[in-house]
Amino acid sequence: MKSIRLLLALSFVISISRAQTNHYTISFENAVHHEAFITATFPNITTDTLAVRMSRTSPGRYALHEFAKNVYGFKAYDGKGNLLKVHRPDPYQWQVYGHDGTVKIEYLLFANRGDGTYSQVDETHAHLNIPATFMYAPSLELRDIEVSFVIRKNLNWKVATQLPLVSGTTYAAPNLQYFMDSPVEISNFGLREFQVDGQTIQLVLHHNGTEEELNTYFEKVKKVVLAEKEVYGELPDFDYGRYTFLVCYIPNASGDGMEHRNSTILTSTRGLANGGMEGNIGTVSHEFFHAWNVERIRPRSLEPFDFEEANMSGALWYAEGFTSYYTNLILCRAGLISPKEYIEGLTGTFNYVWNSPATHFFNPIEMSYQAPFVDAATSVDPVNRENTFISYYSYGSVLGLALDLSLREIGLNLDDFMKLVWNKYGKTQTPYTIEDLRNTLNEYAGKEFGETFFGSYIQKSEMPDYESLFNAVGVGLTTNPNIPYLGISARLNGDGNGEITSNPKMGSPAYEAGLDKGDVITAINGEKFPDGMQFDAFISQFKPGDVLKVDFERFGLPKSTNVTLRPSSMYTIVVKEDETLTKKQRNTRKEWLKLP
Repeated sequence: MKSIRLLLALSFVISISRAQTNHYTISFENAVHHEAFITATFPNITTDTLAVRMSRTSPGRYALHEFAKNVYGFKAYDGKGNLLKVHRPDPYQWQVYGHDGTVKIEYLLFANRGDGTYSQVDETHAHLNIPATFMYAPSLELRDIEVSFVIRKNLNWKVATQLPLVSGTTYAAPNLQYFMDSPVEISNFGLREFQVDGQTIQLVLHHNGTEEELNTYFEKVKKVVLAEKEVYGELPDFDYGRYTFLVCYIPNASGDGMEHRNSTILTSTRGLANGGMEGNIGTVSHEFFHAWNVERIRPRSLEPFDFEEANMSGALWYAEGFTSYYTNLILCRAGLISPKEYIEGLTGTFNYVWNSPATHFFNPIEMSYQAPFVDAATSVDPVNRENTFISYYSYGSVLGLALDLSLREIGLNLDDFMKLVWNKYGKTQTPYTIEDLRNTLNEYAGKEFGETFFGSYIQKSEMPDYESLFNAVGVGLTTNPNIPYLGISARLNGDGNGEITSNPKMGSPAYEAGLDKGDVITAINGEKFPDGMQFDAFISQFKPGDVLKVDFERFGLPKSTNVTLRPSSMYTIVVKEDETLTKKQRNTRKEWLKLP
């Protein structure tokens, strides 16, 4: 973030000694009821009124989250301890006036969601996302910050964070932007670390497992780190020579991953002993890749990060999507999943993207603009996402795949393109625009190639020729015209009826027949659904071209319609056997997956 980078060049020792430093303390006496007690002191206030507020957003998230809803018991005092008057001009801020140049505030925070966006306080840990925890004064955003964590020694708690240590359990930040971007895990965690090119990579793991499991998982994390370093040729220059994985794999957490400048939050309910060893490592891969792509190769549209309004960017297909492309590719290159698992595992995302009607409404840039409505955002009114939205993670991922395979057809590759973007924008910490990405691809692969890719697949929603691209690496892409397609999902109720649970896909047989979400199908061709049979299995007994008479109820009234089944457009991605491949196909696949 721009303001971070400007101040990190200053001497940190000199910086924290200055008088104008905002001080926070946080304690957890009532952790059993998910409360934290927080104080903040703002000295040398030169204005009559000091406004403090809770953030409405969080770095790495793009929707509003309204953290102020969990704050209560707010009080403000002057430097002598006198109670001050407070005005609430809106739900997010408190205006304090009548002070003597110092304002001290205190409040209680309720926190009970352990993920990358929110905070969680209980007697297992204090898991703190800073924007969800600490009030701030917007007018003082460039000030130094110190924060003291009053830990529960009776619970053997320790502190882990990317913030640099001052002393004891007091940590510092050079400004508000860096503070907000620095999550904290306080618990009885395990710690492992290793050195890479003079920098320290730490794994902080809060879990209910064994030391042996921690050691085994640490080896997997090391493989991911080194494989991702190979993509860019070097690690980022971490601000204090350290990168920290802050990991909570505990039953009371919520599954998530969230990148930060020198750390990441990784949470899951899956412990390492019950599937987490393999199931959680993909999030490690995704979030660490962000240390380059997003945190340093950073869209200009996210600079500086706004804590008061939703942050909108048209570059998320690249920032999140290309990172998603590398997520499992890195696991394959690191030997953590097999080439067959990786390649055939592309099937679900591929079908989700290219069988969606949403490509008729939004290109990848416009799909990225939807982030404030979908990135853990909440609403109570029904939406039509099945037909109008494709996740920019998934959309960008399959476009990253297409770009990589297309570049390999002309003797280039996506790794070297990412290196070029890194050297031009990430290493220099120059925020980029989409036009910068376009020009860089033109520079790397030639103007005709770059203009075709951006013109067809980024500014438009055309589909690359995947059959040809896959064939070049010995992978088959097929559809089966004998599988019937209806275009809805339904939940069988156990009484012979089935309720439609999704908006029918636009253009599908169900859509054109007038079926809709919430309709209760009472019979198909005069028959009830057999007990124990899934809806898809019931439909699979028919053939494309069959006409089904569907009886259903809508709003309690009986209705009927005819539906003509069509061939399914679902794709199957399969790895062709080595002996069937040409030498060129084998070599291209080997280079792509970095096989020995």
